This record gives sequence, structure tokens and C-alpha cells, in this order.
Amino acid sequence: MFDAAVASAQPARCIPLHLPAAPAGRLVVIGAGKASAEMARAVEACWPGELSGLVVTRYGYAVPCERIEIVEAAHPVPDATGLAAAARMLSVVEGLSADDLVLCLISGGGSALLPLPAEGLSLEDKQLVNRELLRCGATIGEMNCVRRHLSAIKGGRLAAACHPARVVNLLISDVPGDDPINIASGPTVPDPTTCADALAIVRRYGLDLPPAVLDLLESGRGESVKPGDPRLARVQTHMIAAPQLALEAAAAVAWEAGLAAHILGDAIEGEARDVGKVMAGIALQVADRGQPFTPPCVLLSGGETTVTVRGRGRGGRNVEFLLALGVALDGHPAIHALAADTDGVDGQEEIAGAFLSPDSLARCWAQGLRPREALADNDGHGFFGALGDAVVTGPTLTNVNDFRAILITHETAGRHNN
Repeated sequence: MFDAAVASAQPARCIPLHLPAAPAGRLVVIGAGKASAEMARAVEACWPGELSGLVVTRYGYAVPCERIEIVEAAHPVPDATGLAAAARMLSVVEGLSADDLVLCLISGGGSALLPLPAEGLSLEDKQLVNRELLRCGATIGEMNCVRRHLSAIKGGRLAAACHPARVVNLLISDVPGDDPINIASGPTVPDPTTCADALAIVRRYGLDLPPAVLDLLESGRGESVKPGDPRLARVQTHMIAAPQLALEAAAAVAWEAGLAAHILGDAIEGEARDVGKVMAGIALQVADRGQPFTPPCVLLSGGETTVTVRGRGRGGRNVEFLLALGVALDGHPAIHALAADTDGVDGQEEIAGAFLSPDSLARCWAQGLRPREALADNDGHGFFGALGDAVVTGPTLTNVNDFRAILITHETAGRHNN
């Protein structure tokens, strides 16, 4: 099921269906994100005419392209390579005409890969902000709101730089709700949020940010490009892959195997450990009472949870979810689960996620591991790594957010009928 979810969002499958007609002038391809290099390769394979361009992807995610330059940079905390690439991208789209077309390939991860600070800020300021946002437990929407108002390229600014050329956005969504403004912090779409909104988020989480950052937000100098701006009048946006479509592909696999598949939601947010507890309660209700679904079945969900890192562990929202789920299930004999990020990277680790089986707790206790302590220490990666149950995919070259599947194999003796 996880493989099917990832395959459904592969650029080679999605890009050809959404390519625009050839322009009278030039075609310039730009983009950023974990899937952007593979998206660029798919464009090259399908486009018969001339084109040029530049896309930025995560280290290890580059693929060979002949006409589009591929740059690798750091994610999730940006680096100088990403900074230089973002500045070059603005220069690539400078001086275009109304006959030209900009094809913008955006996927999750693009925000950190285009770290061009607003005037008065440094890369170090942006790095500090990113670290603070990653640790505080803010939602992806909140994080991207702050990032947009500290940027010289996000929040519609890249699209404004393309004017008067036409812009066609092809997006692979990795965010709950599939709002384009939250995919890579919306460099080529208008932004309805304000500096005041960003400042409220900073204060909500008590973030310790540099004075220059606070001054930019408080003064309003970081305001983004708003809906109705004439420079964005010729922007078209197409969502070519999204979490719901990936979950539907996984559900088809389950049905083919004779298992009822139930999609609980593609945009679930919240603290990963809390979501794990809630999902455990639902799974136990199904397994022990046959409600609201009858086993055997699969419960599927997606979205983007968060981890507020308080311990010494490495975080990772999928493994934290899975560890909390396992603690709450307490070795239930009928319940298995897998949680992984479809981009192959859970948090800051080159590990997609992990697998939970009914004997996971028994095996951990036999090794002297203590699951509750591991959870308190935000050490899901260490826990599942010690069990040999990590899911390692390498770069998947796409990104439609988290994938969670809970398999309930049979009804247990504890079932009650009402």
C-alpha cells in the first residue's frame, strides 16, 4: 500500500497530463522541492521544443537533466547553496516578455530550498528561524506563514518577478488541505496572510528570534504579494498529485487483497503522539467491538503531524506517531501498522518511517528497551532502529506527505455486540 501511494505521485505519471501548450516565445522552467528534479526530467521527456531553466532539490534527490539545470541544497535547515540558487532563480526570470511562459514545478520541501532572506536579514537569521519553527510544534501552515514574510522570493514574489510572462504552476501537495500558498511557502501564488499574522505565530510559540526578524514583521516591511495584484493576473495553478489521491491508490491495493479500506482523512494534524493515541482508540474499537468497521480492514490516513522536541531524541513525526500507537495498543494481537513519509525522510533522518507489529513491545522489552521512555525522549527513530523495523526507502523523488496504515486482521474475543 505504501509503495502504491508513492507510485501514484511519481512525476513521470503526473506531469504529462498537465503540460501547457507551447508559447509563442520562450519556455523557462523553474522549481523547488524534493520532487522538483524528477518533475523537471519528466518535462524534458515530454517537451519537444526548446526550453531552459533551473530547479533546486534536496541533497541526494538530483536526477540527470539535459536542458534544465539541477541544483542540490540543504533541507530542512537551509544553506548557502540554496541561497545562491534562489537568487539565481530570480535572475533567470528577469526580463521575460508577455509571449514567454514560465513553467513552475513546486513540491514539498521547496520552502527550505529557496531561502532568500528579505532585505536586512541574513541566511543565519533564516536558519535560526527554521530551527525554532521545527522545534516548537507549529503546524506547517504556521511555519510557512512566518517564512513567507521573511523572504524575498516566497509569498508570490517569484511570480511577480516573472511578470509580464504567463506562469503555469504544477504542484505536488505535501500539506493538509492542499492550499497552494502552503506548498513551499507559495513562491508563485498570492498570499492572503499578513505580517501581523506571522508576528502572532511568533508570539504564540514564544520564539526567540533575532531583533532584525522581529523588526521586519513589526514594521510590515515583510509584506507579501496579495490576491488581486496585477502582476499575478496571468498565473494558473494545477494540483497534479495530492495526499488524497495517494491514499486512494493505497486503498485500491487493500481492496484487491480482500481487505476493506477506510480513509479516515488526508489532512490530519496535531502532535504526533496525540494522533497516535487517538488512532489506537479507533483501532481497538474496530478490533474488539467490530465498530464502526468490521475486521479484517485497513484504516488509512495522511496529513502532517508535528513533534515538539523536548527530549534528546531525533524526533520524526511518523515514528513518534507509531511509538505512541504501539504503547497504547499494548501488543494487541490483531493490529499491525506502518507510518512513513512519502518523500523517504521522516523529520531530519534519512529514514521514511517504521513498521509496528503485535510483538514489537515484547521484542523491545527483551532487548531492555523501554517504549514509554523512548517516547518521552522523542526517540522513535532509535527505538524502531534497534528493533530492525525502520522503513528505509532512499529518495522517492516525490512528496505527498505522511502515510499511515493500520491493519486489523481479525475480530478478537473481547468484541461486544450492542
